[in-house]
Amino acid sequence: MASKIQFVREMDFSYGEPQQVSPLIRRVIANNPGPFTFTGTGVYIIGKGDVALIDPGPDTAEHLEALRRALAGDRLTHIFVTHNHQDHSPAAHPLAKLTGAKVYGSTIPLKPSDCDSIRLEAGDDDAFRPDIGVNDGDRFSGPGWTIEAVATPGHTSHHTAYALLEENALFSGDHVMGWSTTIIGPPDGDMTAYLQSLEKVRDRNFATLWPTHGPPIRDPRPFVQSYLDHRLEREAQVIAELASGKRLIKQMVETMYADVDKRLHPAACHSVLAHITRLVEIGRVGCEGPPCVDNEYWLKKAA
Repeated sequence: MASKIQFVREMDFSYGEPQQVSPLIRRVIANNPGPFTFTGTGVYIIGKGDVALIDPGPDTAEHLEALRRALAGDRLTHIFVTHNHQDHSPAAHPLAKLTGAKVYGSTIPLKPSDCDSIRLEAGDDDAFRPDIGVNDGDRFSGPGWTIEAVATPGHTSHHTAYALLEENALFSGDHVMGWSTTIIGPPDGDMTAYLQSLEKVRDRNFATLWPTHGPPIRDPRPFVQSYLDHRLEREAQVIAELASGKRLIKQMVETMYADVDKRLHPAACHSVLAHITRLVEIGRVGCEGPPCVDNEYWLKKAA
C-alpha cells in the first residue's frame, strides 16, 4: 500500500477495573480479547451521579459484576449501544434490569444475507432491541454531560456513534478503531455508506475518538483521512487483481492480505466483497447474480 495508517495499540489497563481516562469518562475493559476485539470490549461510563454508559459488552457474570462495582455510588440512567454485535450489546438488558436504566440504540434492522457462507467471528446479537430508538442528531443529557447520536452506517447498516459534546469526543464503536481497520461485511455492511460516514466524522473535527476496542485516537482528522485513503487504495488493488485475471475473492485476499493474520482472512473476504459490491453498483465490475463471496467477477470494459 502506498500510504500507511499510523495505528495506536499501546494501552495500560487491568481487566474489570474502572479507569478514569478523561474528566468525564471512565473505562472498564471486559476480559474478552480476540482477533476481532483486540484487548477486549471497552465500556465507557460518562459523568458522576446520574451517568450514561456506552456499549455494555458481553453478557457474562464476571463482566456484569465488574460493571456493578464500577457503577457503585452512581445511578445509571442511559445505556447506549453503537450496534448489535455480540461483543457490544448482549449485556445491555441484563445491566438495565440490574440498574433500572433504559437502553438506547438504532432501530434500523439488519440486512440478512442468503448467499454468504462466511460469517464474522463477532456475530450478530439477533435478540437485541433497544427500549428507545435513536436517530442522527438526537441529544440526551445528564448532570454535566450531553450525548449526541451520530449515525455512522457502514460497518453495519444501523451503526451509531455517540458524541460527548462537553469534551468534543466521539465514542466511535467499530466505525474507527486505532488498532485495526474496520470490517465491512455486506449486505448489512456497505462500503459506500462507510466512506461517507468517515467523511462525516473527519469533518466534525473531534478532539478525541474513543473506540470500543483499543486506545483513544488523539489526532482524529488525519487518522480518519488515512482510513479513507486506505479504503480507496484497497479499491484500486481490487481493480488490479481483477485486471490480472483473478475472478474469485479468496484468490484476491491471499495476495492483498498476505501480511494479515490468516484468522482474519474470512473477514477480509467480506471487506473485499464490500469493495466489489460498490464497484458493481457503479458499473466497473460484472458478476452473475447478486454479489456474494463465492461468485466470479470481472472488469467491465470502459464505455
